[in-house]
Amino acid sequence: MKNICFCFLMHVPMQLRRYRFFEIGQDHYYYDDMATEEHLAHLVSVSYMPLLRALQEMIRLSKGKFHCGLAVTGTSLELMEQYNPELIDIIKELVSSRCLELVAMPYAYSLAAQHSETDFEAQLVKHADKLNYLFGVRSTTLFNTELLYSDEIAQLTYRLGYKTILAEGAQHILSYKSPNYVYRSIAAPKQSVLLRNMDLSDSLAFHFSDTGWPDYPTDANKFISRLQSLPEEENLINIWMGADAFGIYQNAATGIFEFLKALPYYALENGIGFLTPSEAARKSKPSDIVSCPYPMTWAGDSKGLSLFEGNDLQQEALQKLFAVAERVHLCQDQSLKTDWLLLQDANYLHHMNHQDRGESPFESAYDAFINYMNILSDFLQLVEEQYPTTIDNEELNALLKTINNQEKEILKLQTEIKALKKKK
Repeated sequence: MKNICFCFLMHVPMQLRRYRFFEIGQDHYYYDDMATEEHLAHLVSVSYMPLLRALQEMIRLSKGKFHCGLAVTGTSLELMEQYNPELIDIIKELVSSRCLELVAMPYAYSLAAQHSETDFEAQLVKHADKLNYLFGVRSTTLFNTELLYSDEIAQLTYRLGYKTILAEGAQHILSYKSPNYVYRSIAAPKQSVLLRNMDLSDSLAFHFSDTGWPDYPTDANKFISRLQSLPEEENLINIWMGADAFGIYQNAATGIFEFLKALPYYALENGIGFLTPSEAARKSKPSDIVSCPYPMTWAGDSKGLSLFEGNDLQQEALQKLFAVAERVHLCQDQSLKTDWLLLQDANYLHHMNHQDRGESPFESAYDAFINYMNILSDFLQLVEEQYPTTIDNEELNALLKTINNQEKEILKLQTEIKALKKKK
């Protein structure tokens, strides 16, 4: 039996304000709150809310047979709590239906998996705690930033307890294979790897209303017929995209929401079911192994990291940012730690790309770079004040090791105390 695994990504980056050179050392607030609120309001009204309402209707009309995944960054959840709490309520309803799975991801849409194992783990823990606090769930399925994946990341994430990881079904790692199976990681053989069907996902996200696209116009019946025409043994079709594909990239006038709501009817009529990502991994045996020695994402034509660290501007920003990681870890200043988290957002690096800058508010890659580096210069000054660069790395590492050992000892003692209380 064929199954469709939908997964939608929601991420709202904090908009950076125009931060001038003369403000360095004077003003330590880096964000344009009004622009962020306006951006979120637009996303909620034309995309996120209509999409979540459509998912509710699909679950109801299919009598609970429609299942899907949803990935929401922690920073976006914070913004929703502040400005659009009704969105949190709808997600709670969807989670309680057991038809929607909230999957894990880095808290602030960071590329830390590639640059700082410590920060990557910390963001995953923070996101897990957020999901548990708001929705009472914990996930062992991971949707990394930009679907960033490699053998090294697979090994690390499995060690951290993630049984399933989502990745791009890029041709250069699949070769002759199809993305429509469950795979195993060569680096973590017990971890399931689900691969996005690029063709089908992108045909909806970017070409649904494209009159020059071979499948235009696309309707639910035609789309399901296309899935049926796939080889019988290809039983899992992973369709993942940004939630903003619905309402933003494809506006409501294109009929994208009506198309989505009609899918369960035509799929179920033709014997095609729906699964959440964890269900997909659990119900299908891995067909083969997949190896990805170099970082892979779902971004751009190269499916690598070139959109985020492919030029000198991006590389300098990344180097400066992560060079102070250990010093930030030692800081007790919560506002500093919050800035550290937010400044890792991959979108800021994307804005520094010369060819494809995403939805950048800046006129050029250089403008984006200069603005970000002005902010980063101020941030680095604040870090320097707490832990000066005169403290050498050996001394810093020793201090960090001591603190980490103390934290582990405290955790151990807390566990022992709980065990003793249970015995009483």
